[in-house]
Amino acid sequence: MGMKTAATVLAATAGTVLAAMYASAKLALLRKHEAVIYTEHDGEGPDIFFISDIHRRRISRKLIRKAGGPFDAVIIGGDLAEGGVPEDRIRRNIRRLSGLGPLYYVWGNNDREVGEGLIRSAIADVGGSVLDNESAELLSGPVRWMLVGTDDLSSFNVDVEKAFRNVRRGDAVIFVSHSPNVFDMLGSRDPELRMAGHTHGGQIRLGRFGMLEKGRFRSDNGKVELVSNGYGTSLVPLRLGAPAESHIIRLRAIKKHSNGEL
Repeated sequence: MGMKTAATVLAATAGTVLAAMYASAKLALLRKHEAVIYTEHDGEGPDIFFISDIHRRRISRKLIRKAGGPFDAVIIGGDLAEGGVPEDRIRRNIRRLSGLGPLYYVWGNNDREVGEGLIRSAIADVGGSVLDNESAELLSGPVRWMLVGTDDLSSFNVDVEKAFRNVRRGDAVIFVSHSPNVFDMLGSRDPELRMAGHTHGGQIRLGRFGMLEKGRFRSDNGKVELVSNGYGTSLVPLRLGAPAESHIIRLRAIKKHSNGEL
């Protein structure tokens, strides 16, 4: 094979790979998870829709139809937008997500690039809540389900103590932050479910190897952790080995007795 032929083959192969990576970035999996949480009482838990790292991407009507709902909480786990995203796209994305259920949002490291006022206004216009070191009650009853969210690390304003101030003993806690690094700041607090995005699963991976850890869902001994690959992309609109995704999480509470039996 001559040099010219080899270069042509190499260029064609690279083009094919890039086209596949671009197509991968435009798709999105809707992952469905179910988990049992151990609490002081049996009871139904919330149904949650979680999406993070939308960045410049549009929320499609197809995704909304596929997700269905209604959900007890629709949670945007930060990086709803980034610098240069048009206001009308941001507002349209928020409106579409709010059609699935009550909307809750935590800041990502890129969101304030479009202006904090714009984000707050767009969330407020659909009756949503910004959880910057705040909590909200999702469900009451034998088990009270509390959603707790913090500001992003980039703001230097993460206040875990303030975020948890309305949480009582016996509450089932769903904790959300944009970066999973905030999990290390929880101290002795051990939420039943913790969720984050930010990493994009490394976005471009070669087999097992990537710049950051691939997204994961873990359920073990009544505790659940979700780190999402995210829905959009940053820097380049390409993905490889870390597919875009959003999530449906269905939770149920089971009483755990003092002897450890269920």
